[in-house]
Amino acid sequence: MGHLDHATFGWLTPVLSYAMACIGAALGLRCTVRALGATGRSRRNWLITAASAIGTGIWTMHFVAMLGFGVSGTDIRYDVPLTVLSLLVAMVVVCAGVFAVGYGRDRTRALLLGGLTTGLGVASMHYLGMAAVRLHGDITYDPTRVGLSVLIAVVAATVALWAALHTRSPVAVTVASLVLGAAVSSMHYTGMFAVRVRVTPSGTALPGATAMQFIFPLAVGLGSYLFLTSAFVALSPATGEREASVSALRPDERGPQPGEPSGTGPRPARTA
Repeated sequence: MGHLDHATFGWLTPVLSYAMACIGAALGLRCTVRALGATGRSRRNWLITAASAIGTGIWTMHFVAMLGFGVSGTDIRYDVPLTVLSLLVAMVVVCAGVFAVGYGRDRTRALLLGGLTTGLGVASMHYLGMAAVRLHGDITYDPTRVGLSVLIAVVAATVALWAALHTRSPVAVTVASLVLGAAVSSMHYTGMFAVRVRVTPSGTALPGATAMQFIFPLAVGLGSYLFLTSAFVALSPATGEREASVSALRPDERGPQPGEPSGTGPRPARTA
């Protein structure tokens, strides 16, 4: 059995991956709150942004953590198409869960369905990402820990969607995102502690790309997307703020001001 190291760079990758999960969760929750206060095309766009943020945050968390994964006696490579597929699965399934909550008439049923769908999607993303690992030897899993990791993923996803429905203040969103980041990280490391590797030493070259060749640049790109989108969402006015600013520009909706007529008399007709 090869010795598994889940933090070859020390605390750097666990802390950084947790931060990415929190940022993705916070942005996703904020966008979902905006979506629930919007209608039509605006609601759809906010939900898509929320799903992409949560999916990106979860995937980036997983593979930033994987940068610190090492096995004694063998190099590690990643199958590029499978790794990209795991990202797409994360995006699509989280999108389905978020839309179930965003458009569901029965909130409780939508929450349970969305949580189950999203949780299974997160677990699928994790194990697809693990299926992309190439090394000299065989990878097996402890079924009990795998089942526990899937359960954590479903519970975490359900809590995330519940938080999106019930949190409004920035403080509540921040606390919820910290909790969700911890839940997603717990799911990842529970899944990783289920891994068993039997190393078969070999001098042949492994197929695929190294983590630094492929995973690191992609994670940096997706992380940049999260930061830029977070800045955009933070700076864009909420629906209530936008309505307030529009009302402030309409003199006839401000009410009587000092030195102005009370408005009880007839108003002059507006010209086109």
